[in-house]
Amino acid sequence: MKIVAIVGSLRRESYNMQLARTMQERYRDRLDIEILDIRQLPYYDQDEENHPPETVVQFKRQIADADGVLIITPEYNWSVPGVLKNAIDWASRVDKVFIGKPVMTAGVSPAMLGTVRAQLHLREILASPGVQAKVLPPGGNEVLINFAGQKFDAITGRLTDPVTLEFLDTVVDKFIAFIQMSAAQA
Repeated sequence: MKIVAIVGSLRRESYNMQLARTMQERYRDRLDIEILDIRQLPYYDQDEENHPPETVVQFKRQIADADGVLIITPEYNWSVPGVLKNAIDWASRVDKVFIGKPVMTAGVSPAMLGTVRAQLHLREILASPGVQAKVLPPGGNEVLINFAGQKFDAITGRLTDPVTLEFLDTVVDKFIAFIQMSAAQA
């Protein structure tokens, strides 16, 4: 199953990027997770949306060709980072590659509340008319990893907390079933 991951942090060793890498390794027998580079995307420009730069064309093609999308976001000022919003803005225009696409959200923070506010905003964005993604429903599927410094290995950078990993396994199982159900309904 082909999954593209969009990480809303540009810092190479961010906890959110480390979560993406952990998932890429942990689920490699079940999911082919490709981490997209949103650093290369220019600022969204409506004057360019009908003839976007090749980096945007490629980014949108990768989303369109995937079975599902994993969006991992930090929380900046109680919301999603601008680079993540920019990426979604590009994907929401003209060919609108998110429409009907199964999406799972997650996030990591060193703080107590994880990325709860950012993910609430992200769900609103993903439900907007130009996006209309099929987001894995809430109710036990919220991957809000808090106190990151205690849950990631300082040397490898990978998520190692057994309780968090067990919960993540459960949500990934639900996401795979959600993708399969979405494909059957298409």
